[in-house]
Order: sequence, then C-alpha cells, then structure tokens
Amino acid sequence: MALTYFSLGVVTALAVGAAALAALYFYLKSTRDTPRIKGYLDLIPDLTAEQKAAVQEIRVTFLPKVARIRENLRRERAELARLLFADPPDRDKIYAVARQILLHQSDLESEVIEHILEERELLSAPQQRRFYEIIVEQFSSGGLGVHDVRGKN
Repeated sequence: MALTYFSLGVVTALAVGAAALAALYFYLKSTRDTPRIKGYLDLIPDLTAEQKAAVQEIRVTFLPKVARIRENLRRERAELARLLFADPPDRDKIYAVARQILLHQSDLESEVIEHILEERELLSAPQQRRFYEIIVEQFSSGGLGVHDVRGKN
C-alpha cells in the first residue's frame, strides 16, 4: 500500500514537472518569436513593401550612428561613476565628463529628430497620424522611446 502511494506521488510529481517545463518552453518560445522593434515604423502594420525598403535604407546609416552615441554615453557614464567615487574626487574632471555626456545626449536627440522627420516623409496621411500617436506614446516617459539609451541586454 505504501509503495502504491509512493509510486502515485512520483508519477504525479513528474507529470506536474513536465507540465511546468512545457509551459515555460512555450512561453519563452512565444517571447522569442516576437519581432524585435528597431524603430517607430515597426509599430505601423500597414507599410507598403516600398516603404519598408525605404525604412531599411534609412536605418543603414541611422542605427550605427545611434549605436555609437549610446556606446559613448555608456562609457562616459561609467567613467563618471568612477570619478564620483575616486579619492579625492576631481571636480574638474567630473564636470568635464558630465558636459561630454550632455553633448552626446544632445547628439542623440538631434539624430532621432532628423530620423523621425525623414521617416515621416515616407508615410501617407493616415500613417502619419498613427506615427504621431506612436511618437507621443513613446516620448511620454520622458525619453526617446525605442531610440533611447538602455542598459545592455
């Protein structure tokens, strides 16, 4: 009798474990299959093939430029953190790095603005209205939405 209950418990535990692993697998698979958003126009579903091709052409120069600016910001913020906790703190260096960070943030903002204006020209009037809604939503957090500086994944 004890062996029967033990066996039933083992089988139940294995079944529950298998079900949990299957659920985890399908959840992770579904998150991996979602397309990665590289820009705001990825959020507009009705782009024509020509518009998509033009967007890709624009991104060939824009994305690497923005990636370089983001990397500079990450590097300089790490340097700022190091300087803030150095003994003794060198205020001149701290403020020099802070000014450089501000310049890179300004560069990033300018690049994104130019990029949005360039992409906007590709869109029809209804698509431009949707684009406006996307931009307002993305910028509502105070950053640059999908083009803002994020931590490394």
